[in-house]
Amino acid sequence: MYRKILITTDGSAVSQHTACAGVQFAKQMGAEVLALFVAPDYQYPVYVEIIPPSYPSEEDYIDQMRRMGEQYMGSIMRSAAQAGLKHSCLTAFSDAAALKIVDVAEEQQCDLIFMGSHGRSGWGQLLLGSVTNKVLSQTTRPVLVHRLIREPGT
Repeated sequence: MYRKILITTDGSAVSQHTACAGVQFAKQMGAEVLALFVAPDYQYPVYVEIIPPSYPSEEDYIDQMRRMGEQYMGSIMRSAAQAGLKHSCLTAFSDAAALKIVDVAEEQQCDLIFMGSHGRSGWGQLLLGSVTNKVLSQTTRPVLVHRLIREPGT
């Protein structure tokens, strides 16, 4: 049914849990896995006329974010390899993570976007502006939302 599944991660515990579930789902489907980390765009300091020496250059920032992305996506790559799945990873840059996820899914011809949700509802969800909700509203591709279920009182 699905040949290529995009699994997103931001490095958080929730997204790592989701990624593990995404790889298991891909294994059931016999699908290829594309892991994606979206890093924020580089920001030049606008409050000073001269960039302080301690402020990272754009090249240093990009290198650091790529290393961070590889670290975050490492568990996905290892899980996919252990499951015998074809897999790859990509670090993309954008301040609009949801739109970048949608764009990458289209560019890479993914059949499904696999994402996590913290399971917030009501005002918590509205105020936080969930990336998952934004992806759902911007894509025509299927999105499977893996919801982290919290035990009562935690």
